[in-house]
Amino acid sequence: MLRSVEHRRATGSQVDPRVTGLRSAVARLRRLLAAHPVEFRDRGVAEEELAILADLAADDHPDVPGLRRSLLLVAGAIGSVSALGPGVRELREAVDLFGPSPRG
Repeated sequence: MLRSVEHRRATGSQVDPRVTGLRSAVARLRRLLAAHPVEFRDRGVAEEELAILADLAADDHPDVPGLRRSLLLVAGAIGSVSALGPGVRELREAVDLFGPSPRG
């Protein structure tokens, strides 16, 4: 699990470990959501925003405001579906590694 904003690129690696962690978190939450048997009102919104997050994570330098926007929409769409909570938490932690959220 990624632990710090101060991650350095591994020797010989061209991909930022934060990006790798983000990709993993997005993929995991997409799998959890796909396997979740219960329909809920904003499931489509969550699926769409996770697809957007996957596209953003495909870039080696993802758009951080875009990541934060999509994270907020995913969290709001999934709401209180407790079975998906760990996946949402992992995704939030992966996005947070790109720096603190702007205050204002």
